[in-house]
Amino acid sequence: MSREQIARKCIVRGVVRPNEELLRFVVLNNTLLPDFGKKLPGKGMYITCSRLLLEKALEKKVFHKVSRHNLKIAEDFVDMVGNLLKQKALASLNLARKSGTLITGFDKLKEAAKKEKVAFIIEAGDAGTVGKEKVAFLAKSIEIFNLFSIEELDMALNKENTVNIAVLKSDMAEMVYRDLKKYQNFLSYNGENNE
Repeated sequence: MSREQIARKCIVRGVVRPNEELLRFVVLNNTLLPDFGKKLPGKGMYITCSRLLLEKALEKKVFHKVSRHNLKIAEDFVDMVGNLLKQKALASLNLARKSGTLITGFDKLKEAAKKEKVAFIIEAGDAGTVGKEKVAFLAKSIEIFNLFSIEELDMALNKENTVNIAVLKSDMAEMVYRDLKKYQNFLSYNGENNE
């Protein structure tokens, strides 16, 4: 069974979702830890990838109830989880750069989009309004992610003034897309969609 076909139950909402839409947590030495790489021992507890649902789970002590332990949970746990997802997404972009499936700059993006080679676009959240309008017009049906600042993209890719990025269609693009989508869902998903 492939990764995408495996499903687990969200301990907050009680609904079964594909693994790709969930965050995994484990308990080690009575401490709650994120385990997104599924490398830590122990039974996983899964939550739909959402900051709001994670906050709700902590507030209602859902992890304590499910694990039947009085857990140690870091005060900044939600921010820590968000930072881990952000760093994973940025690291994926850097891997795409190293593999040659990532291009930067509006002109290169425009050329690749004309040739229908672009899987999706990443645009700095602090890009100028005119630039955003140009990219939106160019993208048409291409999905655009606005998750990072210019500075964050610069640091991740070891470049300067990184405003527009295109990830070219490839196997690598699928992996990068999953990581970006997971981070985006964490930031924006409210958990209220109908199942």
